[in-house]
Amino acid sequence: MAHAAPASGGPVRMTGGSPDVFSPQVHLAARYGIPVVLGLVYGYWAAANRRGGGEITGWNILFGFVTALAFIVLCIAVATFAPLLKRELHSLVKSAFAGAAVGFLYSQTGESVLRSTALGLVVTAGVFAVFFYRYYTREDGEGNRIR
Repeated sequence: MAHAAPASGGPVRMTGGSPDVFSPQVHLAARYGIPVVLGLVYGYWAAANRRGGGEITGWNILFGFVTALAFIVLCIAVATFAPLLKRELHSLVKSAFAGAAVGFLYSQTGESVLRSTALGLVVTAGVFAVFFYRYYTREDGEGNRIR
């Protein structure tokens, strides 16, 4: 009968039934690094939508950085506090953030508020369905992970 060879190195941490191969420092860097990168991309995208292919101005750059900062702060807040909620609210908070972000980007193109709101609500509904399914199949009614 064949047996697995012992793994080299130190012990592997287990997270939720799967091995955790990254160190706590990598997790900390990703916890704040990912929202910063996403925020910078989002701010650039919003500024580009707002100027509509025209020239880049100082106000446009300022708008992009303020938008990026707001996105970063809200993204970190949602990532920090949403997991503390029940699965329904957890899904709703994350999906509302995604829908509002898409709706705001669309509104910067010059489209009407109604079209931007409609697109944001459609995105919110789609993301809510995905997140709710994910949390419903992986958590019990109290919000504890099913192992």
